[in-house]
Amino acid sequence: MVNSFHFKVRRLHRYLGVFLGIQFLFWTMGGLYFSWSDMDEVHGEHQKAHVHAISGDLNWVSPQLVIDKIKLKNRVNFIFDLRVVQILGKPFYQIAYSEKSTGHKIIQLGNAQTGELRSALRQNEAVEIAKMSSSERAKVKRVEYVITTDGHHEYRGQPLPAFAVTFESPSNTTIYVASELGTVQKFRNNQWRVFDFLWMMHTMDYKGRDNLSNWLLRIFSIAGLLTILSGFILFWVSQKRSRLE
Repeated sequence: MVNSFHFKVRRLHRYLGVFLGIQFLFWTMGGLYFSWSDMDEVHGEHQKAHVHAISGDLNWVSPQLVIDKIKLKNRVNFIFDLRVVQILGKPFYQIAYSEKSTGHKIIQLGNAQTGELRSALRQNEAVEIAKMSSSERAKVKRVEYVITTDGHHEYRGQPLPAFAVTFESPSNTTIYVASELGTVQKFRNNQWRVFDFLWMMHTMDYKGRDNLSNWLLRIFSIAGLLTILSGFILFWVSQKRSRLE
């Protein structure tokens, strides 16, 4: 009876090992990469240029002036957010509001010195902002206008539309500039892309990459626990068997 139980546990352990082996390998590789990576480098912090703060000597207009000008073209329902951003060295109010008739959230930029409204960034402005935000003096390789992303896009879940400005550098860095917000959102380099792929393999979320509660991960986690438990049982049965012999 002991031999029969020992055989069944060994076969279960062997099949589970084969079934889970590749995933265990990815979990281990991912864990090694995560633990040995500097997250600041992954997120491109070392590539970001120092941007001087806005001078306190400038004359500012009230945000109310900008809001009043918005109301001349749209019926404002709610103001969600109001902040100051710097666009090409000049201060702007970035105002997020909802339009009364549609309820849509809209971002409007207004010059903080004159109160004049401005449109979304043009491509040449986005490229210039990307250059100013990078500490690397590299040539621009290509520029893309991103209006949609999927769960695997490196800019997923971020404000759209945006300009993706890719530079000719060893790190193959792309800087994403949101056209309506007027600001840089993300730096994406090769180190981040490796991290992102291994993170997908780690979480086993092959749709959006960030769902840690997906059923595939749960099933493999339970199977992994069974593999470990069967290994302990095998050790215990083998020790008991050797004593009997």
